[in-house]
Amino acid sequence: MTDIYAKHKSGSPLNPDALDEEPLRQAIEMLFFAYRDFTSGPDEILAEYGLGRAHHRAIYFVGRNSGLTVSALLDILKITKQSLNRVLSQLIREGFIEQTQGTLDRRQRLLSLTKKGKMLEGRLTENQRRRIAGAYKAAGISSVDGFRKVLLGVMSCDDDRCRFE
Repeated sequence: MTDIYAKHKSGSPLNPDALDEEPLRQAIEMLFFAYRDFTSGPDEILAEYGLGRAHHRAIYFVGRNSGLTVSALLDILKITKQSLNRVLSQLIREGFIEQTQGTLDRRQRLLSLTKKGKMLEGRLTENQRRRIAGAYKAAGISSVDGFRKVLLGVMSCDDDRCRFE
């Protein structure tokens, strides 16, 4: 395995910010391939219901944050209101998500999964959970923190990073 850091003529490593081009390109490719495989199982499950990845993201985050407002979901997903409305309308119509009025602010629309939605979210998440658990096991527990740091570093939004700190 080649050293991923650029080296000075003397052979000593330079600043870690001076990574060679090839390892950076490989990381980009690995992210593409990992994402493809990470989403392949859920994509098959979603296809059974005529749903796609946007539906998956909405189901996942509503499942993680029951009572989430539509506004907060928009902030998480970073999509337009129109796009979210299309996805939510279908999920509500098909009985995966229920929408209730806020108790303090009646203009708020609070989202939660129905029993059917929880079942689907569980199937989708279990598939991905097994994949991540297997990767962690293969890499060793000491790799988990480094992987987490890399993912946090790739995120461009401070609000998203704050969710994990």
